[in-house]
Amino acid sequence: MNTHNARRKVAVLATHPIQYQIPWFQALARCPEVQLKVYYSLLPDQEQQGVGFNVPFVWDIPMLEAYDWQALTNKGRHPGLSGFFSNSTPSVRSVLAGNRPDVVIITGWHALPLLQALWACMVLRIPRIVRGESNALRHRPGWIKLLHRMLVSRYDACLSIGKANRDFYLGYGVEPARLFPCRYFVDNQRFRARFDSALPVRNALRAKWGIPESAFCFLYVGKLQSKKRVLDLLQALQIAKQTRKDLHLLIVGTGELDQEARAVVSKAALPVTFAGFLNQTELPKAYVVGDGLVLPSDYGETWGLVVNEAMVCGLPAIVSDRVGCGPDLVESGVTGEVFPFGDVPAMADRLCTLAADRARAGMLGRHAEERIRDYSVEHAVAGTLQAIDFVLARA
Repeated sequence: MNTHNARRKVAVLATHPIQYQIPWFQALARCPEVQLKVYYSLLPDQEQQGVGFNVPFVWDIPMLEAYDWQALTNKGRHPGLSGFFSNSTPSVRSVLAGNRPDVVIITGWHALPLLQALWACMVLRIPRIVRGESNALRHRPGWIKLLHRMLVSRYDACLSIGKANRDFYLGYGVEPARLFPCRYFVDNQRFRARFDSALPVRNALRAKWGIPESAFCFLYVGKLQSKKRVLDLLQALQIAKQTRKDLHLLIVGTGELDQEARAVVSKAALPVTFAGFLNQTELPKAYVVGDGLVLPSDYGETWGLVVNEAMVCGLPAIVSDRVGCGPDLVESGVTGEVFPFGDVPAMADRLCTLAADRARAGMLGRHAEERIRDYSVEHAVAGTLQAIDFVLARA
């Protein structure tokens, strides 16, 4: 096969439509050298989509437009978005055998259907590429390392979403020649356009959420769940407000810790507003009212795409040293600040440091905006095409 002239049939296996992946699929579908088809193991309803958010919803941006897709037959006993075994798509083998793509891209190994797709590719001898999220930041026991080493060896190429993810693959024996950059990104243009359109009503939005015009407003954006450590942030705010009286926190999101977080805020009389769940078209308004983002998460935050969103909007970020995107995006004193995970006083110090000098915070935000430009759909597509060419040339 002439990989440079022929149109490559590319299949993608994904668990379900994810808002951050859709622009990647749409851009690949526009490539004249690619004939793309995306296979999903589940098309979640409102209730299934809302698991973890504690709010039933559907995304308010097009999720199934401008690319070819198919839902696989799901044999899971309780199909949903929680649990490795919640979905099962054994028919993937017959589907791939019938469609016979030149190469398959598998979006990780965190769910059974993705491993079923890997096995099907191995049996059918179809070249396969993986784009997973695991990174080298956390320590893993020996048996897990062995499993990972065996797993990554089954892919012909790996798409790395960032530095720590690349180090993960290298650490498990993947040769550099089999690694291609496919940085994690958000839809920069769409997000920035909505941010810019809301800028003129910044003061009105602040008033709506009870944020004083003079306040330095930090943002927490994400599910209220244990791995994201929102309660650590509330403790840090309680310490920081003893030094600075101009701080405010806007919490965007819902989840299992919602009531506990509200109780802490009420008891300590903290300057916090709960915005609740905001859908994709409304989310940029939160970044309009904010002056900086805080993400205190543990190792479970394999990347943290809210940092991308904040930086697209020109905001600096404060993150723990366990957040996966940190090595790529957050450089202390340049695009934001980093603190040791779980060190609440250190987090409070970073809050005060950023709020103390608004000119410096603005400069860090501008640097962040410059940094994030290379984390785009265009760069992701370029790396994907390089990986496709590589595996087909070897095949």
